[in-house]
Amino acid sequence: MPAIVTTGLTKDYGNGRGLFDLDLEVREGEVFGFLGPNGAGKSTTIRLLMDMIRPTRGSARLLGLDAHDDSVALKKCVGYLPGELPDFGRMRCAEIIGYAMGMRRIDATDRVAELCDRFAIDLSPRFQELSRGNKQKMGLLLSFAHQPRLLILDEPTGGLDPLMQQQFYELVRETRALGGTVFLSSHVLSEIEQICERAAIVREGRLAQVIELTDLDEIRLRHVVIVFALPPDEHRLRQVPGIEDVVIDRTLTRCVLRGSFEPLADALAGMGVLDLTSHEPTLEETFLDVYRSERGR
Repeated sequence: MPAIVTTGLTKDYGNGRGLFDLDLEVREGEVFGFLGPNGAGKSTTIRLLMDMIRPTRGSARLLGLDAHDDSVALKKCVGYLPGELPDFGRMRCAEIIGYAMGMRRIDATDRVAELCDRFAIDLSPRFQELSRGNKQKMGLLLSFAHQPRLLILDEPTGGLDPLMQQQFYELVRETRALGGTVFLSSHVLSEIEQICERAAIVREGRLAQVIELTDLDEIRLRHVVIVFALPPDEHRLRQVPGIEDVVIDRTLTRCVLRGSFEPLADALAGMGVLDLTSHEPTLEETFLDVYRSERGR
């Protein structure tokens, strides 16, 4: 049984805004990424899955249950992290946890203590006194504390420092090892690469592509700048698989590399490289490229 199935799921806000005809299947026990630039429809999808908003048409099923008709039952076995946490105001963090676990009628004392230790969470301050990063850690604590079968997380690492991000990735891997399913949205390609097996790419409210982790290199682009000791062999460079837009100015070369870096590294051997810099374009640029490719098929 798939963990999530959407059929023609649509939320039309008018003027081309919203989510349109989403057909998606997430297997039980996998970590599935939902990628797209800001405004692509990721949060709208998650709100529909959690029955926070109602679809214009189409349907969604989670763990075999209807997202709307079985909403109350689903919330007992789903961990949800919204893109924007509720404002708990002057409530102390310990009170928030107590309230949430009381609503679920479970004793998660040991699990809460474990997560507080891993994420360095202090439960004594009032929620309104917390930094953005600490609020995000509280959101993760609330999502994972009851050890749900399915986690739906909207931009879960926003505001976390690199050490806490690594703790989150490890927690996701542990969840999967225990048979749980994780559906997470992100606009960071490298984050999806860290923990996901598959990912859907959305743009302008529509599904552009579903990719396997092994296919990520195929859509990855890099802007590369190389400084040589002497003018390079232009023909040799242009023959490198995946290289595009080569511009050579004496000993300085600029190019775009699509896919694996290995063929370029092999070609540069013995060419007297003095300096090399490489950076990925913005996710928006990457998705524009993917989206154009999909429309051109």
